[in-house]
Amino acid sequence: MSDFSTIIYEKSDGIAYITLNRPKFLNVYNIQMRDELYQVLGAIREDCEVRVAILKGAGEKAFCAGADLKDFLLAPSPIIARQVRWERDIWGLFLNIPQPLIAAVHGYVLGSGIEMALCCDIRIASDDTRFGLPEVGLGIIPAAGGTQTLPRVIGPGKALEMLLTDPWINAEQAQKVGLVNLVVPKDELLKRAEAMARQIASFNPFAVRCAKKAVLRGLDIALEQGLDLEKRLAFQVVSVASHGS
Repeated sequence: MSDFSTIIYEKSDGIAYITLNRPKFLNVYNIQMRDELYQVLGAIREDCEVRVAILKGAGEKAFCAGADLKDFLLAPSPIIARQVRWERDIWGLFLNIPQPLIAAVHGYVLGSGIEMALCCDIRIASDDTRFGLPEVGLGIIPAAGGTQTLPRVIGPGKALEMLLTDPWINAEQAQKVGLVNLVVPKDELLKRAEAMARQIASFNPFAVRCAKKAVLRGLDIALEQGLDLEKRLAFQVVSVASHGS
């Protein structure tokens, strides 16, 4: 899993590290990165040794400054492109990883960079981070889930403001609206993400996965159904724990 050109994948003590590795290009998301992320995320999903994952960007300037539109626009014919997208649904894969994902973001977090971070469960930002969604201003709309994930995180009004007026917001503003959980000095970003990851990794992994499932699936169903889901998952956790003791 180490022969990648756009990402770096590492694993240590139950924590997986995914580093977007195109620093000369501000870690812009391209087709090669999509394909490599698809391989890594698929491996993480099936790896019982991985209890939590950290997604971060290489270099000093950006976590991810968006998508390489020229790369995607020069993709094969629409029929082939749709087939590849269906077979490599990277965003659906992001959202279906059972382990918690922590995004440690810095610098520019634009377009697909925000969408990638929104596919993670917890977002920690360095104090130099700048967020923006330029798609509508370019005559397009987000195509990696941004119109759906952003309003679920910060509410529809603020999401539409970001989408339709393209304001760049800083880390402090992002924390105020709930886009990020925590803002830290840049030199402490990875340290704080690792501390959180180690805490999560120290807990019962089945309980952690069930808690994540209860929250995320519960968002899309009625409260009564969510309470029933919670009850069933809680029973499973207790049952697994009793059989293991």
